[in-house]
Amino acid sequence: MRAGEARLAIDCGSASTTAVVAWPDGRWVPLMFDGEPALPSAVLLGGDGNVLTGHQAWQAAATDPQRFIPAPRQSPEQQLTIADTDVDTLDLVAATLRRVAGEAQRVVGSVVEDVRLVVPAGWGPRRRTWMRHAAHRAGLPQPRLIEAPVAVAGHLVAAGVQLPVGSFIVVCDVGAGAEVSVLRRGPAGFEVLATLADPTAGGTAIDEALAATLDNGSPADGDGQRWALLASVGAAKQALADRAAVTVPLPQGSAMVLNTGLLEQAAHPVLHRVAQLVTETIAAAEINATDLAGVYCVGGVARMRLLEKALIETASVTPTLVPDPATAAVRGAADAGAADATAVGPPVEVPVPPVRRAVAIAVPGLASLALIWQYFLTAEYHNGSRTLRGLYYWVVLNWGELAMAAVFALLACLAAGTVLGSLIAARSPTTEIRSEGGKVSVGILAAVSLGVAIAGLYAVVASQYFRLPFGGFLRWALWPIAPIAVMAVAMAVVAARQWRVPQGGWSALLTVPAGSVITAAVGMLLIQYSLTAARRPHLVLWIDIAGRVGGLLLGVGVVMALVTPLVFRLILGAPLAVIAAAIVSWRASGVLAVFYAIAVAVWWAARLWTRVVRPVTPHTFPAGAGSNAGS
Repeated sequence: MRAGEARLAIDCGSASTTAVVAWPDGRWVPLMFDGEPALPSAVLLGGDGNVLTGHQAWQAAATDPQRFIPAPRQSPEQQLTIADTDVDTLDLVAATLRRVAGEAQRVVGSVVEDVRLVVPAGWGPRRRTWMRHAAHRAGLPQPRLIEAPVAVAGHLVAAGVQLPVGSFIVVCDVGAGAEVSVLRRGPAGFEVLATLADPTAGGTAIDEALAATLDNGSPADGDGQRWALLASVGAAKQALADRAAVTVPLPQGSAMVLNTGLLEQAAHPVLHRVAQLVTETIAAAEINATDLAGVYCVGGVARMRLLEKALIETASVTPTLVPDPATAAVRGAADAGAADATAVGPPVEVPVPPVRRAVAIAVPGLASLALIWQYFLTAEYHNGSRTLRGLYYWVVLNWGELAMAAVFALLACLAAGTVLGSLIAARSPTTEIRSEGGKVSVGILAAVSLGVAIAGLYAVVASQYFRLPFGGFLRWALWPIAPIAVMAVAMAVVAARQWRVPQGGWSALLTVPAGSVITAAVGMLLIQYSLTAARRPHLVLWIDIAGRVGGLLLGVGVVMALVTPLVFRLILGAPLAVIAAAIVSWRASGVLAVFYAIAVAVWWAARLWTRVVRPVTPHTFPAGAGSNAGS
């Protein structure tokens, strides 16, 4: 295996640092430090300027507590003064990273060029840049930063957990502090919808509470005995995962027995706060607990059974403990165990709209052109009397046909905008949060603008053609399509937020049934024919029948837009078609067109609610697969 193919992933947490080296064939090894897979992140700045790391720093803390820093990964704005000397925290973190880099070089045999650093999801650009500078100061190549919950999710997929596109998960990372994130699997990868953190809701707070209980009040911060006691408490807490009680040596030379009861008493308020974070993060992501495909716990505290109890009672969710939570994050970041090293989890392509989606554009577009063509050519002119301003005349117009032409023009534009947005997303997938949904949203909004403009153009051209005031034309061209435009804008907002990507993509979801469009268009064409055809004696019966058939078809088109199941179409379609056929007339044609426009708006509302906002789908919790850790 060539050394240049190796990948180094590092999770430099507040309390401990873990790292793995992985290769493209799935092989991986954890880096060991003093015989353990976790290197304490603590450092101690010696009087000679040398920086001690890991267990050496903890051991030296008892004799030189003023120079000990248990958690050097602090805010870039925070200044540290050690022994009256200002210290750059970059140097402290770089010392730990330098040790990791040295161990990785020893394992691989050369410098590893592909480096990934795991960072909290809540970090902004300033802290991420700070971590890059620390890596550079440690002599590491330019690292790739990967958010901890995203790395965990990638590890889950590589481990075989079934997380389909559109599913939601919660990653509950409880190490020195707590960070809870809600993620959604999009077509191009996992995205963080919401994340909340609390540095006081983790293992450090539990250790402090236990130390105070055992020592009847923890020693002062500058006392070396405090660090010795905290080190003993931390080791005892880990041992209690497999034992009912352990003996904890105290700095004064005595010892006390620490049992699970004392541990749970100290951990209860901390873990209750973690459960509150889970509830708050789910609410911040604007989803419900029932929408989740799983809640995965990682981090050093994740093994505590009390955490599961707190999440069930407070957050009403059942968590899954990730196997080997100490390395889940770095394994996910390094793609360890995955056959494909180029992506975190198997690649999922954005569905490319098939060629048949062109029908969704052509059918309403051609229907609109056919209706507006018949509308202009079949209008009936009637001469009136001569007035002072000239010859007065009027035109008998089928306002319903103008309204239907406007509706179909808008539907054609919406179909084109949705397909175009989906096609662009498929051809240029990204890992941005609003990748496909954002592009589809822009397409829908542009389509609404174009559709409304075409409807207005129909009205203006008709006004000029018939030389009549354009007020009536605008009313019949724009008002019927207003509900459809409103629902389309609402769908664009949802697509932009990308709560869910529908199965098969947005282009499949937002395609109005072609059968409804064809049926309604043919129905209106027949109605207009029956109203304007020359009523020769031998054709009167057939003309009337054509009108009634047109009403029937228009009624059927309304039902096809409202309901999908065949049984409901038959039950609702029969009476509605008969009523539509019975009222066919010049006056009723406008009413029938408005009914169809409302039916299309209801269709959009139903798709928005039942397929995107509140889809009715069973939710199952995968079992036996984990998440990732972070300390």
